[in-house]
Amino acid sequence: MSRGFVKEDDQEEVPLVPPRADLPLGTENFVTQTGMDSLLEEREKLLQEQENLDSAQEKEYRISFNHINAKLQLLNERIASAKIIDVKKLPQDEVHFGAKVTFKNVENKSTQLFQLVGVDEASISKGKIAFTTPLAKVLMHKKVGEQAILDLESRKSTFEILKIEY
Repeated sequence: MSRGFVKEDDQEEVPLVPPRADLPLGTENFVTQTGMDSLLEEREKLLQEQENLDSAQEKEYRISFNHINAKLQLLNERIASAKIIDVKKLPQDEVHFGAKVTFKNVENKSTQLFQLVGVDEASISKGKIAFTTPLAKVLMHKKVGEQAILDLESRKSTFEILKIEY
């Protein structure tokens, strides 16, 4: 049928789904076990939401179904590429993926604690930063007492590693 004979009301919008957290091209999708559990839980919630859609309003049902489907597709791609890192197998005296790192900013003497996690699990408010961030990258492979220097365009920040936990 020619597009000229399609009613405008029959046209459905393509669902706009925001992309997942940025995972740089070529970077492995490392996750903690907690991160993987969260991804699987998110998938279950989306499947449940899809199952509970009201099919009485056919157009709204299709739009909602397609929107959830698009979210599920992105999520399933992330789950499929996830590589769970067993932190027990990592050197416990060095900062690696999954570590909780307490460090001091040498310049202003402030102390912070962050866990290095996967991109989908990262949340500053929960004290979790993605392993792909510049801060996480400079902390990697450091030991207690060592310094990490974050070189930003406008300034350099130096951090002293105080404690590493897994």
